[in-house]
Amino acid sequence: MTRRLTLADIDDLIRRALLASRVSEANAASVARALTGAEATGQAGHGLRRLSAYAAQARSGKVDGHAVPRAETTRPGTLAIDAANGFAYPALDLAVETLPEMARRQGVALAGIRRSGHCGVVGLAVEAFAEKGLVALMFANTPGAMAPWGGRRALFGTNPIGFAAPLAGADPVVIDLSLSKVARGKVMAARQKGETIPEGWAFDREGRPTSDPAEGLAGTMAPLGEAKGTALALMVEMLAAGLTGANYAGQASSFFDAEGSPPGVGQTIIAIDPAALGTGATARFAELAEAIAADGDARLPGRRRQALRHAAEKGGIDLADELIAEAEAIAAGTRE
Repeated sequence: MTRRLTLADIDDLIRRALLASRVSEANAASVARALTGAEATGQAGHGLRRLSAYAAQARSGKVDGHAVPRAETTRPGTLAIDAANGFAYPALDLAVETLPEMARRQGVALAGIRRSGHCGVVGLAVEAFAEKGLVALMFANTPGAMAPWGGRRALFGTNPIGFAAPLAGADPVVIDLSLSKVARGKVMAARQKGETIPEGWAFDREGRPTSDPAEGLAGTMAPLGEAKGTALALMVEMLAAGLTGANYAGQASSFFDAEGSPPGVGQTIIAIDPAALGTGATARFAELAEAIAADGDARLPGRRRQALRHAAEKGGIDLADELIAEAEAIAAGTRE
């Protein structure tokens, strides 16, 4: 069974659950916006299904629910952000608040975030920059989930990459992709629902293809594009962790439980002022976007999620009763 909630209702439910789980008001509001945004764009694996783990991590101290991210301008166009082993979202908010002015002044600006955690839907983060008129790229490393091509050890995360570009007179183009064949959150969601996963999504601990999501989570994810996907995952590890001083995937603890030390992963964001080269870039972006949209059944990246969000803003979202009940129990302090 499901129940329809407005986005405001979902945001309030998540915020109350986090406030009951040793999370500050500011951090609870930041996380609630992110999880509600994930639900609104159809990314349920990064939405309300994450709340139980987030709340447990805050209660155990694996994530510091009262952490305050700190930023240091290390060069005129670079920002080093320490997420202080708290949730990633307040640190991302700080980057969205600070980088645009730097990018407009310098033409390009970079933020590196360390001692961070699960950053959810990277498309939402880069889209926030595009809505401010900037081109943005984001690289995020995650706990070990993929092996190098030909290897067995989970030295790479699923390591999402995000890109967004503003278009003259239209919503931005938004690209959000995981370097595993599918996002690990989809495997987690299948486990929570008691469902199987298609063979080819993941491998078990022995490196064999599996349709059991629990075995897939214990093993490794199949990379997108085989060797090409793991090469890109290596690039992300270097940009998001090697560059920022964050933990590599093989050093990071799980996003899914409250055990052990903080994940300590990293994110790197590059913001570019499209006016910096004086080429009328946003109009040229729009020209290419229009050509893609006019080509048969071709779909511009980001449009489906944007349409889902517009619909959710008007009519709300249907959520499983058990998810709502779980969140309400956390908010009431009756679920550990």
